[in-house]
Amino acid sequence: MAGAVKDEQLRMSELASDALSVFRVISYFDALSESAANADAIVRSAALLAECPVGAQWASGPVIRYGALGDLLDESRLATPTAADPAVWLERTAAAEHPLDSLLLDRLRHALRVAAQRSAVPAGPRLGHPALLEVVLSDKERREDRVRAVGLLGLDATRQVRAMAVSTASSKAAVELVARSCPGRIVHSVAVGNLTAMLLQDDCDDRRLADDLHAAIVAEHPMALGCADGDRGPWVGIGERMSVYAAPASWKQARRALRFASSTGYGRRAVSYGRLGSLELLAELPLKRLLNDPDAARINAIATSPTGEQEVATLEAYCVFGSLRRTAEEMHVHHSTVAARLAHLEAQMGWDLADPMDRFKATLVLMVRRVTLSSTELAASEVFGETF
Repeated sequence: MAGAVKDEQLRMSELASDALSVFRVISYFDALSESAANADAIVRSAALLAECPVGAQWASGPVIRYGALGDLLDESRLATPTAADPAVWLERTAAAEHPLDSLLLDRLRHALRVAAQRSAVPAGPRLGHPALLEVVLSDKERREDRVRAVGLLGLDATRQVRAMAVSTASSKAAVELVARSCPGRIVHSVAVGNLTAMLLQDDCDDRRLADDLHAAIVAEHPMALGCADGDRGPWVGIGERMSVYAAPASWKQARRALRFASSTGYGRRAVSYGRLGSLELLAELPLKRLLNDPDAARINAIATSPTGEQEVATLEAYCVFGSLRRTAEEMHVHHSTVAARLAHLEAQMGWDLADPMDRFKATLVLMVRRVTLSSTELAASEVFGETF
C-alpha cells in the first residue's frame, strides 16, 4: 500500500464533522493518490478509515470489498445501480452512519478514478494484442489493468474462463489444433517463456475437454515405440473455469497440470487440473526427489533396452486398460505375449500384479515416471524454474 496508511491509522470514530475533520479525510485520500496506490489498496484503506466493510465496482469490472480490519471479502455483493462510475458504498446500518460518510465516499471515488487514469496508457496494447493476455494472466498486475485488458480482449466478463498451458515445438500448430478441438469457443494465445498460454471461454466439463484434446493430439502425433526423436506433439495443462478476473489462478493450475502430461505410449497428452485430485500432491515434490525414487529409477533403467521398453509400455497399457485381453487388443499382440512381458517385469521389480497393493504401486510408479520425464523437459521453461 506504499505509504497509504500511516503508523497511526485514522479512524472515523475519532472524527467529528468540523472543518478539521473534513480536512483530515481529504488529506487521507490525497496521500493515497500521491502514493500511487492501486484500487485494492485504496478500498482497503477506506475500509480501515470507515471501520466497516467498503466496496467499489466499475460498470464493466469486478466488485472490490474489504472489511473493517482490512480483510479481503468476496465479490458476492453487487453495487446499487448508480450513475457514478465507479460505484462505491459503505456497508453499515443507518444507526452507525457518520456525518462525513458522504465525503468519504466522494473522496474514495475520486481516488479510484485517479488510480484508473494512472494505469491507462494510451500507447499501450490494443485489441487482440498478445501483451493483453499476459496482463490478464499475471497476478502481479494491478486489478484495474486486468479489467482494462479483459475489455480490450473482448472477453465477456460475465462468463468464466479457463487458462491452458501448452508445451510444444510449434506454437502456431498447437493453437490451431486446440482451436479445432474446441469449436465455437473464444481462444486467445500468447507465448510466455517457453510455453504457449491460451485463454478459453467455454462451457465444457474438465473431463470432456481433456479427453477431446488428448484424442486430437494422439491422432495427429501418434507415438511409436522406440521413436523418441519424433514430434511428440503438444502437451496441454488445463486450469479450472473461474471468473475472468481470477485467470492468474487458473493459469497457475494449468502449469501444474502440465507436469502430468506425457509423451509415453499410454500417457495423457492433455491433463486437467480438476481431475488430478490427490495426485496433484506429486507436484509438491521437488524433481530431484522424484528422480531419486528407487522404483522409478529401476523402471527407467529397465526401459533403456528395446525389450525393457516394450515391457514397460505393456505394463503402462495394462494399468490403463485393466485386463490382459484388452491390453493385447490395444497393442495388437496375443494375450499370452502380454502375460509373458508382465511376468518378466514382475520378477525384476518384485511385484505381484494380482495383489491390489502391488498393482497400485505399479500405477503410482508409472505416474511418477511420467511426471519426472515431463518435468525434466519442462524444467528449462522460463515460467517454471527447477522446481516449478
